Amino acid sequence: MRKILIVFFLLGLVFSAKAQFGVRAGLSSANFSDTNFNANVGFHVGGYYRFGTSLLEVEPGIQFGQKGYETNNPTNGNVITETLNYVDVPILFRLNFLPAINVFGGPQLSVLASRNYEEPGNVQTSTEPIRGYDLGAVVGIGGYIPGGINLQLSYDLGLSSLNYFNTDVKNRVLKISAGFDF
Repeated sequence: MRKILIVFFLLGLVFSAKAQFGVRAGLSSANFSDTNFNANVGFHVGGYYRFGTSLLEVEPGIQFGQKGYETNNPTNGNVITETLNYVDVPILFRLNFLPAINVFGGPQLSVLASRNYEEPGNVQTSTEPIRGYDLGAVVGIGGYIPGGINLQLSYDLGLSSLNYFNTDVKNRVLKISAGFDF
């Protein structure tokens, strides 16, 4: 009897679930933890697949995101901009409080795709001084607008050290995004 009830429960969950493909893009403000650097403004863009019930949704995705920092060289005052380009793979869990408002969180794996260090007279693109991956978490709040549009504000917390020139720093990124469900 229990097995029959479990099968009916799972079938009901599957048939009541909704699924959506979508795209999302927005602006990012990134920095390293435990530093006095300035935030580096960048962008992120990618896709996601959302499925679940009206109360809880799971959203795996993949996106290109820029992280890094800006600072002044202490010896000559030149502006240094470090842009780290990542491929981010988050798995978000969304809790829908109201039909239009949700909170979310989940793990994220980021793989370093490229690096661009710029200072007047000095441009470097080697990824050697930084770890090639970042394990992190994402938290945020989102909203749905009629017509398949969604907005969200999120914060990425790098949980693993980037070992940046043998220094223990972690990525910190504030993101504002707009998305569209197909």
